[in-house]
Amino acid sequence: MSEEIFTSPYGSVPLFRRSIFTHLLGTSSTASDLVGGFPAASPAFIDAATGTIISRGALRSYALQFAHSLHNLPAPLTHAKGASATPTILIFSPNSIVWPIIIHGATAAGFRATLANSAYTSTELAHQYADAGAHLIFVHPTLAGVVRKMLQSCGFCEGEIRSRVVLATSGWLNGASDPESQELSNLTRLESLLGRGELASEVSFDGERSHETLYLCYSSGTTGKPKGVETTHYNLTSLIEMLRPAWPNTNPCLTPSLPEGREGYQPDVFFGPLPYFHIYGAIKLLHFPLSLGTPTVITSGFDPVRFCEAVERYKATIVLVVPPMFVVFARHNAIEKFNMTSMRMLFSGAAPLGPELVATVRSRLRGVGAEVLALQAYGLTETSPTMTLLPLEYAHTHIGSVGLLLPNLEVRLVREEAGEVITQIEGAGEVWVRGPTVMKGYFNNPSATASSITPDGWFKTGDIAIRDAAGFFTIVDRRKELIKYKVGLPNQSLVVSRYSLGYCTVPPAELEAVLLQHPDIADAAVIGIYSKEEATELPRAYLVPARPISDQECASFAVGVQGWVADRVAAHKRLRGGVILIDQIPKRPVVASGKILRRELRERAKGEVGHGQVVPKAKL
Repeated sequence: MSEEIFTSPYGSVPLFRRSIFTHLLGTSSTASDLVGGFPAASPAFIDAATGTIISRGALRSYALQFAHSLHNLPAPLTHAKGASATPTILIFSPNSIVWPIIIHGATAAGFRATLANSAYTSTELAHQYADAGAHLIFVHPTLAGVVRKMLQSCGFCEGEIRSRVVLATSGWLNGASDPESQELSNLTRLESLLGRGELASEVSFDGERSHETLYLCYSSGTTGKPKGVETTHYNLTSLIEMLRPAWPNTNPCLTPSLPEGREGYQPDVFFGPLPYFHIYGAIKLLHFPLSLGTPTVITSGFDPVRFCEAVERYKATIVLVVPPMFVVFARHNAIEKFNMTSMRMLFSGAAPLGPELVATVRSRLRGVGAEVLALQAYGLTETSPTMTLLPLEYAHTHIGSVGLLLPNLEVRLVREEAGEVITQIEGAGEVWVRGPTVMKGYFNNPSATASSITPDGWFKTGDIAIRDAAGFFTIVDRRKELIKYKVGLPNQSLVVSRYSLGYCTVPPAELEAVLLQHPDIADAAVIGIYSKEEATELPRAYLVPARPISDQECASFAVGVQGWVADRVAAHKRLRGGVILIDQIPKRPVVASGKILRRELRERAKGEVGHGQVVPKAKL
């Protein structure tokens, strides 16, 4: 192809072929007081609710204890021994202080981990559990019922369930009370896997072994059911190093606790309620800060008051967010009630962020004494995730841009593929990327991998971008059909579910498959409609009824379907964009069951309000 190949203005950086655990938490016999190059006593993670600190040294020790138990499972978990060549654990939990222990402990053991959306229903969880070949499930006590139902649907008896489930309890560490019930009493608890011994060192992934799969985060790619994205050790060690030239300078914490006052040396503190089951939260909050020697404050879900309170209490400086949180910052009075002056950077990802909203939030924060710059980045689960990053010095001049390409990556903007014009936008093209952070492939799905990665290594993102003469990229459209919905009901309070916060992708095809199971629906198409007020897309269904529906019955029928779907899918997949009845779904005429012309539906949607569509809440 003739499209120009763009490279990074930063040039290339040296990369490492080793375990990400070694990369972040390695030790040396010549510097026994250091873990990953920083003091072992310095804080790695802090529990926002209780103030409990896990130091770098304690994290390494807990992880190696956990790894020892994974290699030497106690009863009744012994069924998992020899489950596969590379055993896989599944983590099904909202954010908590024990997440770092579980995820880094699995890595130290040489295991894989698959991270499941904590809003999943038992049916959705069953797909990921089976597809990933998981053998142990680490579940938050409040979600144990979902796991039990899932395993029962797979044909497991009570004894087999006990041999596969571990409660991801945290009370033993932070002193808070874990949920208790008869249903939980016979299940293994996380603390019983600690204190039984400790691996002498982590499992090595040097050299070619660094290409072995470490994480399986699930993504729908451009279409279809969720697929396991194979993220390797090399993907992550490379990303850590490639981020360094573009990332703002940070101050590590070199003492066992954060300084009490706001004078003198101030270490940077990462904070954000991004869900760890999503690669954005997992990498940017559980991995990258370790490489900088900066602690991360852990919180679950987003409540504006608790969020601002934590910023004040822990003097958070680098705050990771998603665009819907900017909507809250622009409205909520908690901003005026707490000291927000420690914040210096709002880092946004997962979806585009409008310049007007950025300007509004910056002005409001400036009004309470907080000089904060907002940065955007761009990436996908399949790219581990970050591809571009807006440098801090350009935050004023390039609002709306996702920044410059990271080192060691190549990008092309492809306008035409196989004779098909991808976009009519002047100067734009589909982003194709090649480099060390591109996934290994989709797990056990060679056809999906082949359709997404070319034989010479170009991954097709499905996103349409433009690039200016200075090398700054801006995402302008999306070739793929996924809907990005913020977690948290937009027509209720500003408190987002404590189980997750951020963007979840909603595959239209998955919702269409559900809708077509309804006895009164002949055909269906799902699109996302954008809500400027809530800074998110809302799933909307266009339906062809299988029987005549009168004008008087239309609204009740549509709302009934909306409720019917809500009973069958996770909360973020509900049809909040409403339901509209039409005579025919627009499709390509190539074959009778041609591809749905979603662009036509999106144009139509601009002038319609669906039955049951959520309405924007009043500004505070």
